[in-house]
Amino acid sequence: MVLFFTSTALSPPVTLYMGRDKVENEDLIKYAWPQDIWFHVDKLSSAHVYLRMTEAMSWESIPEALLLDCAQLVKANSIEGNKKDNLTVIYTPADNLKKTGDMAIGQVSFHSDRRVKRIHVAKRENPIVNRLNKTKVERVVDHEQERVDRIKAESALRKAAAAQKKKADAELARARDAEKAARSYDSLFNQEADEDEDEGGVPRKSVREMEEDFM
Repeated sequence: MVLFFTSTALSPPVTLYMGRDKVENEDLIKYAWPQDIWFHVDKLSSAHVYLRMTEAMSWESIPEALLLDCAQLVKANSIEGNKKDNLTVIYTPADNLKKTGDMAIGQVSFHSDRRVKRIHVAKRENPIVNRLNKTKVERVVDHEQERVDRIKAESALRKAAAAQKKKADAELARARDAEKAARSYDSLFNQEADEDEDEGGVPRKSVREMEEDFM
């Protein structure tokens, strides 16, 4: 079972989720979306809380109010951490989580320590924890099917973006060709106009006009 929470620290609200137990945590390590952000109490046992990022968000600039929601939810779901003040919560993108065969269930490390950030939590903030708990929804998740659906949706978005770029490139190429043709026409027109004038800038006479001059 996966527990889902709604944070109203941002508008529109965003989703936080975590496993109900360490076995579910193991599944979330495997199936979390690459762009999701993983939170955990540093150096203590705690829940694995994930933030479902939106397209407009960057993990390096998560708003402080939202970070506080995530950190408080992690702290509240740590048996030891919930009782302590002045602890640290670490967070990193889910694709930075590293799992090897010799690790215990729920245990992880990181591909790059440089992609791990920290937030200080002075104490438990009951108003925040209570607000989040009121939104809690528990449901069974077919992680594999969700992964397949996500990949299909992302693929469709990439194809649509590629098609749009191809169309825009074609329109730009046509516009450039038209501009080039217009410049070529203007150049030819000016050349013909120059040929119709003598060296003094006086329009040249036609053959009929020159014949009439001799009559």
